[in-house]
Amino acid sequence: MKFHYLLFIILLVFSCETKKENTSLNPENWSKRAVKLKASDSLEYGKSYLSIYSQIYSLTEHTKHNLTSMVSMRNTSDKDTIYLLRAEYYDTHGKSVRKYFDFPIFLAPMETTEIVIDEIDVSGGTGSNFIFEWKTPNNCPEPLFEGVMTSTMGQQGLSFTTLAKRIE
Repeated sequence: MKFHYLLFIILLVFSCETKKENTSLNPENWSKRAVKLKASDSLEYGKSYLSIYSQIYSLTEHTKHNLTSMVSMRNTSDKDTIYLLRAEYYDTHGKSVRKYFDFPIFLAPMETTEIVIDEIDVSGGTGSNFIFEWKTPNNCPEPLFEGVMTSTMGQQGLSFTTLAKRIE
């Protein structure tokens, strides 16, 4: 009988779901990457637009399928550190959902960092997007911004990617 109680308690402990912190939303995680840039620095300014999808239509325009979205921010230079100034998330209607950071953060040569939008977060809708502002040293390659959307349900898997476009 004691064995059954012990087994029950072990199963209960291991079956409990622990809530994990979404590190993309935690400002403390971005502040660990913060840097101060001098106005006199001779850095090139740029702005990029990235489309992503929190949801897509399935079967009809009345049925939507939620997606996990990963926004990959990559330094494509193997020599220079680059600086991301702002990452802002907008919904289908162009309304700002949230700013992940609006202060300069660094990306070391060839480094990548991500923003993950959980599958249950549908605040962006079917036409969500990001605006990124960045600075790079002269003659340095531009950063690369990619969206990777995924979903798995049962035995079905769905994934696709998007690429950012420089708008400034």
